[in-house]
Amino acid sequence: MQMQQQLDRDAGPWWKEPWPWLLMAGPAIVIVACIATIALAVTHDDPPVPGPIVKRGLVVEQAR
Repeated sequence: MQMQQQLDRDAGPWWKEPWPWLLMAGPAIVIVACIATIALAVTHDDPPVPGPIVKRGLVVEQAR
């Protein structure tokens, strides 16, 4: 009987528990950061690198 009372007392709606919110916070933060990154990428136009550039393999150097 005491076990049933304990279960009845602990049972409640999921949104009143802290763990689901804690677990959902990580992906929610990542989604917001992704939207912010996309917005910055679309609105800011970076100019090309000025001057002669030489690419040798994976290294990009300025020509002399």
